[in-house]
Amino acid sequence: MDRRRQRESVWIQCVALLCLFDWCAAQISYSVSEEVDKGTFVGNLAKDLNLNVHELESRGLRIVSGNSKMYFEANLKTGILYVNERIDREELCPNTIKCSLNIEAILSHPVLLHRIGVNILDINDNTPSFVEKSHTFNISESSTPGERYMLPIANDADMGANSVKSYKLSPNEHFSVDVQSDGEQSLSAELVLQKALDREVQPVIQLTLTAIDGGKPPRSGTLLIVLNVIDVNDNSPVFSKPLYKARVYENARFGTNILTLTATDLDESVNGEIVYSFLKRGNLDPSNMFAINSDTGEITVKGNLDHEDSPAFEIRVQAMDRGHSPRSAHGKVLVDVIDVNDNAPEILVTSLMSPVKEDAEIGTVIAFVTVTDNDGGKNGLTNCELVGSVHFKLKSNYKNYYSLVVDGHLDRESASRYNITITATDEGAPPLSSTSVITVQVSDVNDNAPRFSEPIINIYVKENSPVGDVIKTIFAFDPDSDENAKVTYSLLDKSVSISSSVNINSDTGDIVCQQSFNYEEIKTFSFKVQATDSGVPPLSSNVTVNVFILDENDNSPGILAPYSDHGTVNSENIPYSAEAGYFVAKIRAVDSDSGYNALLSYHISEPKGTNLFRIGTSTGELRTKRRMSDNDLKTHPLVVMVSDNGEPSLSATVSIDVVVVESTGEIQTQYRNVPRKEESFSDLNLYLLIAIASVSVIFLLSLISLIAVKCHRTDDSFRRYGAPVITTHPDGSLSYSKSTQQYDVCFSSDTLKSDVVVFPAPYPPADAELISINGNDTFDRTQTLPNKDKVRITLLRRCLF
Repeated sequence: MDRRRQRESVWIQCVALLCLFDWCAAQISYSVSEEVDKGTFVGNLAKDLNLNVHELESRGLRIVSGNSKMYFEANLKTGILYVNERIDREELCPNTIKCSLNIEAILSHPVLLHRIGVNILDINDNTPSFVEKSHTFNISESSTPGERYMLPIANDADMGANSVKSYKLSPNEHFSVDVQSDGEQSLSAELVLQKALDREVQPVIQLTLTAIDGGKPPRSGTLLIVLNVIDVNDNSPVFSKPLYKARVYENARFGTNILTLTATDLDESVNGEIVYSFLKRGNLDPSNMFAINSDTGEITVKGNLDHEDSPAFEIRVQAMDRGHSPRSAHGKVLVDVIDVNDNAPEILVTSLMSPVKEDAEIGTVIAFVTVTDNDGGKNGLTNCELVGSVHFKLKSNYKNYYSLVVDGHLDRESASRYNITITATDEGAPPLSSTSVITVQVSDVNDNAPRFSEPIINIYVKENSPVGDVIKTIFAFDPDSDENAKVTYSLLDKSVSISSSVNINSDTGDIVCQQSFNYEEIKTFSFKVQATDSGVPPLSSNVTVNVFILDENDNSPGILAPYSDHGTVNSENIPYSAEAGYFVAKIRAVDSDSGYNALLSYHISEPKGTNLFRIGTSTGELRTKRRMSDNDLKTHPLVVMVSDNGEPSLSATVSIDVVVVESTGEIQTQYRNVPRKEESFSDLNLYLLIAIASVSVIFLLSLISLIAVKCHRTDDSFRRYGAPVITTHPDGSLSYSKSTQQYDVCFSSDTLKSDVVVFPAPYPPADAELISINGNDTFDRTQTLPNKDKVRITLLRRCLF
């Protein structure tokens, strides 16, 4: 049972080796004759490779040859392999029996390589020819029948059956030709003496030697043989052996001894002295590589031996005596040239795909690498590898054929090109190696979106800046190249409020203001800018831009009632008995600016240096400095100036005439245009109405505050502060509300009217409509601002009598 298993294993191994040998030779083999016309059919690739003819063009079928000429090409529509260039077998494969061209059929999608061997069949297109037009023999008349003389061989570039197959000698009575085969391709002819010569009868004999090849029809070439019949010397030299063999290393130095020929001649004197020489046969001249000592027969190295060019030499030698009619003998010397490892491997790179896209998949073929070594045996075996490359590798295809493929992620932004070093080393002793550097450029793919240096950009713009000013230039960096790195900018917010406020240059990133901003109307707004590259598909990123409006001192203080009428002199009465610090009046003013620009101070500008009145610089309360005296005037005209703290400072003035009266009964209110319905209106009714009005105002303020909070949540694009929150009490005091809720409450002790203005949001809505509650005093005002939402704002004015 064990023996049977062993036999089966041996048979399986044999069959596998035979299949492997056949596959290594070539995957497909065709034959075609030389000198055929262009377009001649060679084989059906589509059928033999089991390919669909309709897929050949889409898969990019192409024929690759290691020769300088493309002898074959494939028809992508029919799948036929045809002859593309004139084929001359004698030019491609001189002096070889079998001529084969190796080509590759490469499919690109996906990459697949098929090796094809095309045998070039010889035709009889060359005529046998001799190197010489004539050849002369000096033959002694004492020569006996049966003596042989080596005839020159004819050269025929054709091989096989079309090479020289026979020699024919013109008819004569003295000589015949004997043709001998020295091998499959070697054929020699000898001139055989059939009948003794007689110089006295015929001193010179001229014969025609004809060489005939084996073609159909056969071709022939001729050589004139001139025979000079010489008298005497009847013994020929004889070599010690008919065949000499020698071995020499291909790197042998000049003068290295190979062997020594030995020949003897039975004659004496000069007829027995032997001279050794080489015989030139056809195009082979042994004297180019070897030297022979004519006296000793020593053969030495003369030229540069190369096992790869000529692994062996067949040398014809001659031993000739020095007689008056010299006689000669011929021998053969076979010299085997032993290979040494003197040829480094050669690396050939074809079909290099450069540049390669940085998103190329692992396994993408970018080049084909072929390694050849002209040495033989173990010296010709090579190993090929990449040096220090982590993104590529060599994939073995067939024997010394490799594919250079991508083996890692490529990133053009990290490395735009790679210098790939390929090293090939043979297995000789010592081993020889060679390197080849391939430069592979990496082309860009749009795999990086533009990046801003920061996620939020803050811009500070002064109010009243000119329209068209560039307030900021933003920049987004894209590490890609060319079109993939060309960045354009755009606003994501396409609302009317944003587009009417700012614009952006799509190429430079310049943000340009479209309007002059007013800090009192808008303090800040934000929008998003998108940076988009020009790749396919385009990539983009966003950045939030916050614009802060910086306040400028562009608003003068405004005087509030009852002293708000410009150009009018106001009057206040004080009793003569007023003590120092007596409250005369309270000047109220507001400034629409903010910060220091809205910080107000009060001063008495006229008369200068008054010693009777003083005013609080921050409160605006006008009081007496001292008691009145009889020397004081009865009327004191005062000019109060209200100034802000801006640069430059802006101011407003109010004129007040302070009248000194004898008793408090003469003091009248300074609120102008105070209508009275009846003279009998009592103080109790006044207090009652004031209480009712206060309760009503508080209720309305609470209701409006709720509405304002709700409206504030719906508007976060633009924020604008309205009128300052001021409350005036009957005694002249002034109060303000919080920043998020703004109220304006005005009370007058004479008119008994109360004004309430409510702005619930930091910025007013797009359309504000002011409506009076009672029907006595009604007015409407509509103001349009850049806001989408509309909130109705009510100015409640209620007059209590």
